[in-house]
Amino acid sequence: MRAAARYAVFPYQEDSLTTHPNPHPRPNPRRYAEFVAGARDTIPMMVGAAPFGVIFGTLVTSGPLSLWHGQFMSLAVFAGSAQFIALGLIASHASFAVIWATTLIVNLRHVLYSATLAPYVSHLPLRWRLVLGALLTDEVFAVAWAHFRRHPPGDDVSPWHFLGSGLAMYLNWQLWTAVGLLFGAAFPGLQSLGLDFAMVATFIAIVVPQLVALRYLAAAVTAGALAFFWQGWPYKLGLLGAVLAGVVVGVVLSRPGSPRGASATGQSPCKPPNVQRTAGAGQ
Repeated sequence: MRAAARYAVFPYQEDSLTTHPNPHPRPNPRRYAEFVAGARDTIPMMVGAAPFGVIFGTLVTSGPLSLWHGQFMSLAVFAGSAQFIALGLIASHASFAVIWATTLIVNLRHVLYSATLAPYVSHLPLRWRLVLGALLTDEVFAVAWAHFRRHPPGDDVSPWHFLGSGLAMYLNWQLWTAVGLLFGAAFPGLQSLGLDFAMVATFIAIVVPQLVALRYLAAAVTAGALAFFWQGWPYKLGLLGAVLAGVVVGVVLSRPGSPRGASATGQSPCKPPNVQRTAGAGQ
């Protein structure tokens, strides 16, 4: 098995006498196709995120931060909602602790995303998991989950589709942030034109296709309703509480003994993970 893994990293060519390293290995066409497919599947999400990135860049030009601060925030943070919140808190001279705690609460939903995708990526090397985790956003999660859910947990599913989606979204966010930084000042009041509705439409496109069972619908309705009624809570705590309530509803209705569980919806429970490393694992 170790030899097989070594072969996956260092390609070899065989002749009639011996085996020599191939100094010019050819790219794997399957990986390239999956990478391109991941980027292609993310295009609708990229279109929705474009106005959001432009608005963020425009707000930076009218705030206390320098232009390079705004671009660096997109490069390092890569989380639209957290960046908007942080920008507003910085403009109001909030302390570092408040900024850190607020953005942490807002981004706690990524823990749920990670837990959902963990059965499909846990077999990957640490370097892969770090890269994919850094690229994980709401949009990338929707694309990756739609891809992974076609396979039972434990299958050696290639991560290249996930990587293609994440890199496409990352580059898209950098591009439109730069556009807002460079040209946003030429269009005053851009944020008042309602362009941010494109992101709302994007999230609708993310959520609605996932509502394939009653338990998913119940969780979404619970979280959405509570988020609306609790939107006045400070530091976005109402959003966090609504998310947790939705998770609880989803978990309760997904229990094997629940009448709304997998047996009631005609879905068979997934097999327990049986991770087996192959020559291509982690590639």
